[in-house]
Order: sequence, then C-alpha cells, then structure tokens
Amino acid sequence: METPGHPARSDHPERIPAHKMPDYLPATAHRPFGHSLSSQVQVQLFRHRTTRQSLMIPAVAEPLLVLIVSGAAVIEERIGSEEWTATPVAAGDFFLTTSPLPYEMRWQAESDEGFEVMHVYLSQHLLDLAARDIVSGPDSVQQLREVSGERDPEVTRLMSALYHEVTSSLQASSLYLQGVGQALAVHLARRYGEGGEPSRHVNALPAYKLHKAITTLQTEMGSAFSLDRLASEAGMSVSHFSRLFKKATGQSPSQYFIHLRMEAARELLLESDLSILNIALEVGYGSPSYFAHLFRRHTGITPREYRHRG
Repeated sequence: METPGHPARSDHPERIPAHKMPDYLPATAHRPFGHSLSSQVQVQLFRHRTTRQSLMIPAVAEPLLVLIVSGAAVIEERIGSEEWTATPVAAGDFFLTTSPLPYEMRWQAESDEGFEVMHVYLSQHLLDLAARDIVSGPDSVQQLREVSGERDPEVTRLMSALYHEVTSSLQASSLYLQGVGQALAVHLARRYGEGGEPSRHVNALPAYKLHKAITTLQTEMGSAFSLDRLASEAGMSVSHFSRLFKKATGQSPSQYFIHLRMEAARELLLESDLSILNIALEVGYGSPSYFAHLFRRHTGITPREYRHRG
C-alpha cells in the first residue's frame, strides 16, 4: 500500500491547478517525463497500487480526463457523505471529471503490479473554442458531463496518441500535443457536451450500476435487447431505470444499445473481411436491409459506402 501525498485534507483549496495534482495522490505514483507542455494540454502519468485509505482529491481548474493505460482495478468514488460507487476498470476505460467539488477515492488493483493511468487536462479555453466551432456561435461555453469508467474508441485513440508522444520521444512536441488536444476537445464537445447545463447529473444512475448495464449491453450485443433484464439487474423498475440511464448517458437504453451495435459494425467493416450480411448477423440483425437502414441513419451512409471510404 502506498503512502498518500503530503497535503492534509484541511489544506485542499476549492480548485487546484493541474500541475498540483501529484501532491494529492500517493507519493510514489507520479511518473515525471521531463518536459513542459503548453497551458492548453497538460499530461501526467501515474502507476497506482492498492490503497485502502481513502484519498481526498480536490477539484481541478481544468476538465480532467483519466485513461486506464494498463492493468485493472476496482475504483471507488464518493462526494461528501454519499454512498461509495464502485467501478471495475481495465485498459481502455476512461473517466471525465468536471465537478467543482472535491471527492474521495480509493482503489483495489487486480494484481500486485498495480495499474497505470494517464491524466490529461484540457483548458476551458480549448473546450470553448471547440464548442464555438461546432455550433458556430460566438457565445458558446462548453460544459461536459461526468463520465466514470466508460469506453469510447475515439477517446482511447487520441489519448493513446498523447501517451505515445510523451513516452517515446526525448522531447515531446508541444505542437503535436496541442493538435491532438484540439481533436480531443472537439470530440468531447460533440459527444459529451451539455451546453449551458450543469455538468454533474443529479439523481443519475450510480456509476457502478451504469457500468454493469453497459457491460451487459456490450457482451450481449448479438442478442435481443431486454430492458426488463437491465432494470432487474439494477434493482429498479423499468421506468425508473430508463429515466436514470438517460440522465447518465443522454440516450435511452435502447438508443444506447443501437449505438453500441453500430460502433461495432463500423469497426468490423473497416477491420474485417466479413460480408455485410455476416456483420449484420454478428451485431444482432437478421435482416441486412434493416441493418443497412439503421446504419445509414446512424452514420449518414450505407455500410458498403462506409467500407469503401475506409
């Protein structure tokens, strides 16, 4: 078990700058990589082992992205006296934190080697530029929703590019990092933006229940959608589960399920030699024409066009 960083709980300011975060995490976890980045994109690397003592993490001035780079763990979080929410995570899962409130964390690593994480901080200025670019309005201010232990292939791809740059280059390029940061800001604004809405969902589905529901949807993508089963596993009525799931994700459970199927189909179209018929069957559609209809509605083009463009 590692020893927490030095600041006491009473020392936590309301918000801290990104470069101060290592002071509040286990002292031996931080991996400095010897270069200074621009104020628009900041990167930190950590390797954590199990910590049974909870750590009080202050709010950060910049929106914080955390990618699980390697290893696996169960991460628990809570704000104030709320119940702990547990989220099992593995390489490729990510968190997005924008709350102005400090929160407590503790984690159980799956192995003695621990797990590696990367923190990426994007400036609010960068996110606001992305928001204005998307909606073509001069007064756009980007707020992002909270994410705990979700998977997003584009977030993983862009954050992995940042990781590769800072770990494989003697002197990482600030220009490269800022370019990837801009692409990441645009993606976050499109997928996780909430306009002027508050960033924290009140009474949304608890993170551990959301993670379990999404895992069920992912592992049973080829089977028929069952809202009753999802609600039952969450210990809720169908209507209550549906309402909280939509608050947490911005989509109804059935819409989210279709989204997962379409994302899987896109990957298969680009990375496999399967026929379109077999891809339709692989993601749960017995009718190729219905699959093509949904795919076109989701992407704007047919599966065949998507494969050729790729």
